[in-house]
Amino acid sequence: MKFTEKTFSISELKGISQKTIEEHLKLYSGYTKSANLILEKIDGLRTSEEEITKNTYLISELQRRFSFEFDGMRNHEYYFEQFEGGAQAKSDLSELVQKINETWGSFDSWLFRFKEIAMTRGVGWAVLYFDKKTGTLNHSWVEEQHLGHLAGCSVILALDMWEHSYMLDFVPSEKKRYVEAFFENLNFSVSEKRFLEAK
Repeated sequence: MKFTEKTFSISELKGISQKTIEEHLKLYSGYTKSANLILEKIDGLRTSEEEITKNTYLISELQRRFSFEFDGMRNHEYYFEQFEGGAQAKSDLSELVQKINETWGSFDSWLFRFKEIAMTRGVGWAVLYFDKKTGTLNHSWVEEQHLGHLAGCSVILALDMWEHSYMLDFVPSEKKRYVEAFFENLNFSVSEKRFLEAK
């Protein structure tokens, strides 16, 4: 198995510089390469039953690391896709907006809560999910790239809150401005499409 690095068509953004996007894409590239390299290394250590026994600890640690690299790759794919096609505001008729209103009372109420999650101290991701089993929307703070993902739920919206997402444009004390810039550039139709596919 080999993962292929995706390319994204992202026009100039407001408040998030082209330099930030370029450097951020290099990190995404690194996650993809590392995920592939780890799988390759694991296969190389599993050449015989004797080798597997001898390398059990190393294989286990590589497998643990794989979840970090894989989720780093996948989270960034969700993130960058949300800028493709340029900024597009929500439609009040959208099924996702209606579900948000039903869940949190209003879109503004949801947005306030989501931004609150994004301001969590530390590095990680603010994520909106859809749980097909219960038909509900849920939030989570994902620590680093992989700790806190909601099992079995589909990612609807993903906001990267690692410093590398905004440090070239905003100092850490201004990360709230980055969150505002993210939503100003968001193509909401991408989240809508994810929601319809997840249902």
